[in-house]
Amino acid sequence: MKYTKTKAVLNQLVADLSQMSMIIHQTHWYMRGPNFLKLHPLMDEFMEEIDSQLDVISERLIALDGSPYSTLKEMAENTKIQDWPGEWDKTTPERLAHLVDGYRYLKDLYQHGIEVSDVEKDFSTQDIFIGLKTAIEKKIWMIQAELGSAPEIDE
Repeated sequence: MKYTKTKAVLNQLVADLSQMSMIIHQTHWYMRGPNFLKLHPLMDEFMEEIDSQLDVISERLIALDGSPYSTLKEMAENTKIQDWPGEWDKTTPERLAHLVDGYRYLKDLYQHGIEVSDVEKDFSTQDIFIGLKTAIEKKIWMIQAELGSAPEIDE
């Protein structure tokens, strides 16, 4: 079997991107307060981007003869991104900070994928990981700017 570790990272991303989509969805649903009219539709764009990444990652895994997780149970059992109950006790800035935590985790997982795919010489997948990591870093920067903070990508 080729690309065993790369495929494991791809499948981890399937679980984690699925979870991240739900966390963004929850942020979208439970948002209130200042900037609602700006941020509520922006969450739709964030979901679309994560769902697009999920599709690219899943299709790449299939192209490498892998089998992506495809049930809610599999995704819930394998994700490493923490969720919150759907309650109204969180502010929009708290929810955005939670998104940043998830994006930071994804950034690190993409970096791990870059390294693993380099060792396994799967440069096509590595190219995907690099591009998607760059997109994630941009999201971190944008949300951090909304929160009045520096991106802190290099830490």
